[in-house]
Amino acid sequence: MSLTIRLHITNASYPNFQAQNRINRPKNPTKILPNNFYGTNALEPFVYNHRKKVSSMSVNVNPPRTMVVKSSVIDPDGGSLVDLVVPENERDLKVSEAESLPKVKLTKIDLEWVHVLSEGWASPLRGFMRENEYLQSLHFNSLRLQDGSVVNMSLPIVLAIDDLTKEQIGSSPDVGLVGPDGDLIGILRSIEIYKHNKEERIARTWGTTAPGLPYVEEVITPAGNWLLGGDLEVLKPIKYNDGLDHYRLSPKQLRQEFDKRQADAVFAFQLRNPVHNGHALLMNDTRRRLLETGFKNPILLLHPLGGFTKADDVPLDVRMEQHSKVLEDGVLDPETTVVAIFPSPMHYAGPTEVQWHAKARINAGANFYIVGRDPAGMGHPTEKRDLYDPDHGKKVLSMAPGLEKLNILPFRVAAYDTVAKKMSFFDPSRAQDFIFISGTKMRTYARTGENPPDGFMCPRGWKVLVNYYRSLQEQEAKQPAGISA
Repeated sequence: MSLTIRLHITNASYPNFQAQNRINRPKNPTKILPNNFYGTNALEPFVYNHRKKVSSMSVNVNPPRTMVVKSSVIDPDGGSLVDLVVPENERDLKVSEAESLPKVKLTKIDLEWVHVLSEGWASPLRGFMRENEYLQSLHFNSLRLQDGSVVNMSLPIVLAIDDLTKEQIGSSPDVGLVGPDGDLIGILRSIEIYKHNKEERIARTWGTTAPGLPYVEEVITPAGNWLLGGDLEVLKPIKYNDGLDHYRLSPKQLRQEFDKRQADAVFAFQLRNPVHNGHALLMNDTRRRLLETGFKNPILLLHPLGGFTKADDVPLDVRMEQHSKVLEDGVLDPETTVVAIFPSPMHYAGPTEVQWHAKARINAGANFYIVGRDPAGMGHPTEKRDLYDPDHGKKVLSMAPGLEKLNILPFRVAAYDTVAKKMSFFDPSRAQDFIFISGTKMRTYARTGENPPDGFMCPRGWKVLVNYYRSLQEQEAKQPAGISA
C-alpha cells in the first residue's frame, strides 16, 4: 500500500529557551493522587512557579504522603542519559576490533533491544544485564544504584545464547555483535555468562506459564539456555530503512524538541492501536486540565510502540499513517503534539510491563504519564478472560519503586455516546446511551468493511485501516489453497 507520512514536529522558530536550573529541584518528588485528577482536579490547589522550585501540599491518602508536581521536564534516571553509540571518529577502530572478536548473532528482537539500550531508554543501564541486574529486575522490578537510590526496571533486558555460541566465546572478555543481516552492530565488553532459567523468567514476568504468550513463543522458548551480559558499545545509530526512521526520535532528541517548544510539562500517551476519537478526547482533555492548573505550555508525546507486536495487531507503518491523518485533520493539534516511535518490543505483561513503559518515558523527558484500562494486557491465552485485572496496571504505577517522580494520570473512560453521536466521557447515570468499541471490535469493523458509528474516528484515519485490511484480504485470496499469508 502507498504510505504517506509527515513528521509532526513544528518548523516554527522559537526564541532561545534556557533549561531550568535542575539543581534546586526536589530530588525525590512524589506523584499526584492518581484517582483525583479527573474527578476533582487535584492539581488545582497547587501553586506553580515555573522558574523556581515548585511548592507542595499535603493531601489525605493511604498511606499519607506529600504530593509534589514537577513543573518542567524531569531528569533521566541516574541523573544523565546513557548514550552507547560510538563517536564517529572512533568508529573505524571499533569496527576493526569487533571483527577480531568472537561473534554473537542477534535476532531481530535482540536488535530492537540494542536500539533501546543504545539511546538511553533504559538509563542508567549500560548494556545487556549481568546476573545481579537480572535478578534485581526479575524479583524486585527495580535496580539499586551505587549511591543507594532505586530506579525502576521491571523487564529484564537480556541477550540469550545457545551452548555452541557459549563454547565459541570461550574465555574471551569481549564479543562482537552481528545483526540478523550479518552486519556488525557493536561490542559487548567485560561479559558475564549465566544460566537462563526460562520457566522462572516467564512465571515472574507474566504471572503464568500458560502456552500462547506471544513474546514467550517468539523470543524465550526458542532462545538458548544461557544469558550474556556486559557493557554495550554500538558502532552506529540503529536504522531500519523502512520509511519511518525520521519518527524514531531518541530520548535526547525528544528532550531537545520539548525544550525547543518551551514545554513546561510533557504528558506521554503509550499506544499500539490506531487512535480513535475517544483517545483524542482524553489527550485533549488532559492538556486542558494541565492548562487550568497553571502550566503554560504542556506538550503531548504521542508515542506508539514500534518494536515486536503480536501477529493480529495493526502493523506499525499502517498505524503511523493513521496517526498522521489524525493530526492532519486537526483531531490533535500538531503544534502541541510530538509524534515519535518508541522502539521497544511488546511483552503483553500487564502491570509488570506498564512500569517499563512509564520508566522509559521519564528518560524521554515526560513528567506525566497517561494510563488506561488493562495497560499492556491481553486476553488469557487459554481461557476466556483477561490475563490481568484491568485496574491493576494503574494501581501498580501509583506504588512502583523508582517511579515516584512521575505523575500518573489514569484514563477517564470514553465510549461512543449514541445521543450526542460522538465519543464522550462515560456517564454512568445514562449507561444505556453508550457503546463500548474495543480494539478487537474496531479491527472487525475494518476487516469486514463495516463502518463504525459516525464520530468514532476521523474519516481519513478510518480509511487507512479499511485499505489495510482490504489489501490483506486480497493477499490472502492470492495464496494457494492451504497456505496462509
